[in-house]
Amino acid sequence: MSDQRETHDSTDDGLDLARRDFLKGIGATATVAGSASVLGDDLLGMDGLEVVDDPIGSYPYRDWEDLYREEWDWDSKARSTHSVNCTGSCSWEVYVRNGQVWRESQAGDYPQFDESLPDPNPRGCQKGACYSDYVNADHRVLHPLRSVGERGNGQWEQISWDEALTEIAEEVVDTVVDEEYDAISGFTPIPAMSPVSFAGGSRLVNLLGGVSHSFYDWYSDLPPGQPITWGTQTDNAESADWYNADYLMAWGSNVNVTRIPDAKYFLEAAYEGTKRVGVFTDYSQTAIHCDEWLSPEPGTDTALAMGMARTIVDEGLYDESHLKEQTDMPLLVREDTGKFLRADEVEGLSIDADRPEYVFVMLDASGELRAAPGSLGERDGQHDHSKSIELDFDPQLAAETDVATTDGSVAVRTVWNNLRDELSTYTPEHVQEVTGVGRETHQEIAREFATVDRAKIIHGKGVNDWYHNDLGNRAIQLLVTLTGNLGRQGTGLDHYVGQEKIWTFKGWQQLSFPTGNVRGVPTTLWTYYHAGIMDNTDEETAARIRESVDKGWMPLYPSEREDGSRPDPRLMFVWRGNYFNQAKGNVAVEEELWPKLDLVVDINFRMDSTALYSDIVLPTASHYEKYDLSMTDMHTFVHPFTPAVEPLGESKTDWQIFRELAAKIQEVAAERGVEPVQDRKFDREIDLQSVHDDYVRDWLDDEPGGLAEDRAAAEFILDHSEESNPEGTDEQITFDDIDEQPRRFLASGDHWTSPIEEGEAYTPWKDYVQEKNPWPTFTGRQQYYIDHDWFLDLGEELPTHKDAPVLQEKSEYPLGYNTPHSRWSIHSTWRDSTKMLRLQRGEPTVYLNPQDAADRGIEDGDTVRVYNDLSEVEVQAKIYPSGEPGTARHFFSWEKFQYPDRENFNSLVPMYMKPTQLVQYPEDTGEHLHFFPNYWGPTGVNSDVRVEVEKVADGPGGDDGGAGGGGDS
Repeated sequence: MSDQRETHDSTDDGLDLARRDFLKGIGATATVAGSASVLGDDLLGMDGLEVVDDPIGSYPYRDWEDLYREEWDWDSKARSTHSVNCTGSCSWEVYVRNGQVWRESQAGDYPQFDESLPDPNPRGCQKGACYSDYVNADHRVLHPLRSVGERGNGQWEQISWDEALTEIAEEVVDTVVDEEYDAISGFTPIPAMSPVSFAGGSRLVNLLGGVSHSFYDWYSDLPPGQPITWGTQTDNAESADWYNADYLMAWGSNVNVTRIPDAKYFLEAAYEGTKRVGVFTDYSQTAIHCDEWLSPEPGTDTALAMGMARTIVDEGLYDESHLKEQTDMPLLVREDTGKFLRADEVEGLSIDADRPEYVFVMLDASGELRAAPGSLGERDGQHDHSKSIELDFDPQLAAETDVATTDGSVAVRTVWNNLRDELSTYTPEHVQEVTGVGRETHQEIAREFATVDRAKIIHGKGVNDWYHNDLGNRAIQLLVTLTGNLGRQGTGLDHYVGQEKIWTFKGWQQLSFPTGNVRGVPTTLWTYYHAGIMDNTDEETAARIRESVDKGWMPLYPSEREDGSRPDPRLMFVWRGNYFNQAKGNVAVEEELWPKLDLVVDINFRMDSTALYSDIVLPTASHYEKYDLSMTDMHTFVHPFTPAVEPLGESKTDWQIFRELAAKIQEVAAERGVEPVQDRKFDREIDLQSVHDDYVRDWLDDEPGGLAEDRAAAEFILDHSEESNPEGTDEQITFDDIDEQPRRFLASGDHWTSPIEEGEAYTPWKDYVQEKNPWPTFTGRQQYYIDHDWFLDLGEELPTHKDAPVLQEKSEYPLGYNTPHSRWSIHSTWRDSTKMLRLQRGEPTVYLNPQDAADRGIEDGDTVRVYNDLSEVEVQAKIYPSGEPGTARHFFSWEKFQYPDRENFNSLVPMYMKPTQLVQYPEDTGEHLHFFPNYWGPTGVNSDVRVEVEKVADGPGGDDGGAGGGGDS
């Protein structure tokens, strides 16, 4: 060592001098720390090593430290978030220097409301951490643009704001004057992610008499089994409640990929002994962290759940008291018609109800017929908490008898007996044959689930993408119902897909739809009809669609006129979303629907697929350039957007854009002398000469100009929502409060099913399970038997496994086609982010099982063609050993312009509609199931599709491009 030191000291190299000083610093540090480490002792024992009292203060090479400090310095800081269609709602701090956003960090100051749960901080993901790249990106839309030539050709001319607004206003005025105001469509998703921006366009569309589109069902996110069974659009526990469970099943919900800010609750629950089970077709990024992994064949989740339910029933592991009080299982069903036995059909039955035909019947322990308390016939509408489902008698769960009715003697049996008959099909052998899951495996999981104190299912979109998604939802829900795992902390079925539910509902609703009269339309039906798919669907489905529309069960706009004609849609606004990219059957959308639209206006901060196929693109502010609110059902906090910088270029906020458009419409209408137009459906006039004044007026306080600015709109929402300004208390959450720190909501509005309780994670269904209020269903109970004629005709009165209709023959297209959500984007946002692309392959990719690839002569990295009878796409192949054989997995959301031929992942997907999702129930009044945007309506279908994959030829001189041919292209 001595020779080495002498050699080192003899050099005059500046780097070596620095290294000597560095060693001095290490020695001093070890001394100050009192370290007895080998490193410290050895260094201090070296001859000639000088100990420096203040190594940092005397360190001569400081320039690099100053540069580093300056790089991380900032001029100002603002609180904001990322307004994307995800469940994150994460609060971030945005740093500004020299007038530009250049970095962001997780705020980390959510208050902890329960010390027994993991700290809610921090929240964030890798997408949000690079949002500043979008703010200053080259592909920001900076000026109003008008398409030149054919839509989608990528040719644009820059125009002024006045030109753009005038052109749009002229089209709006023409449309309203022609009394085709219901040919004006507004499409924007998920209000919870930025309700002010949502309301910006919806408010104007509402004033114009236009149509607001659904989105939750269109994206195939809505789980239709929940309104069918529970009478409520998705209600979930906040993710912190996962930690309270003794048993967690992630069923089709890849939480480590699609719920990154919340995955810690799933992972850390293991520290408390919680068992975690994953149900995924592939060995997913969440499955690797589970104690057990079940891999059913794609599309067989219903059969697996029914097999598990049979085990629970056959082995007596069900919660009998829960089933008797909380469900329809004791209700009697007529064997002749398949309908519930109604009180008005039984003479002498004691009831106190205005509508006895809507009162259901049970058999008590002594064999006497009893009216089921809480039936719809006793209640004043769907939500009536003045009644109770609490029982003062003991109903029979398993009963069969004959009843004297007004029609004579009728054989009846309970729903429970009908369910047991249905479950008898799902023997362990049959379940294994259908699903591929072992006979003992699914039974053991069912036993474990049924015997712990608190079991929970995290249910994901993976089940919703199928044609029979409603049956899948109902079967999986049955597991928590049978075991009584509802209405307590650590229990339930939590379904998270998008920010499906907004906490501050009332304030948002009044801001978005000031007239109180809303033309809402299910986007799946609207697209299906206007894209001409009705002409190509099977006869039975087409007939049921027409019947649903004719009966008014499902609205369709523009409405049918007195002469039987129905105009085409004329004008479409899209903002905060990417309708064209998410369109199932997008070949038909492009070829049939799009040509019908006279004008497509996209309001966007970047050029996405919808913008590419629009006529006018208006530049909107990014998420760091505006005021708004952010919330999610994954947590019970609210926090804001605040503008860290001014909008880039000529961009404006969504609220400002629609406000200025309203002003231009009013100006054009005044110049033309346009008179008010009587709305054909609602008792109101559409007055274009006051539309701007009405837009900025606070209708509740009748304050002119009170809502001219974005921040005022945000404050309006907080002021008029029970969650942030509850009645009967002085507590209130203001915008200044949430700018300082995220705040937990003070109460839950009446569209939630439990209160927000101090020191407890929000968990749904307490209003029904603990408080005994009637469930908002026809029977007033969790309802697994649906006696609607269509359900009976189709054999779906109870959950049951059915094979889906698939257009492609397996012999010709042997691979199933699946489009799951990706780790690297939120829908299409971030799909074009350079940083995100560098973390993957940088281009659209299809994932293939090694055997499927080998059978086709495909190697990792090859360019392949994925095709079926609808279209084809050219992508890169990735060998995916974790994927099941027989499936081509092509991740969702790549933009059309990222493919060489401008097709995309949805070009291979047809548009299906399932008739059972078009019903009203009860058929004549619809209190249980009725169309309401994003609550009940036909869902999109992504996964009942088959494809083939082949390698692309080298090109000139290559082979024919068939399987096994050619090299990389």
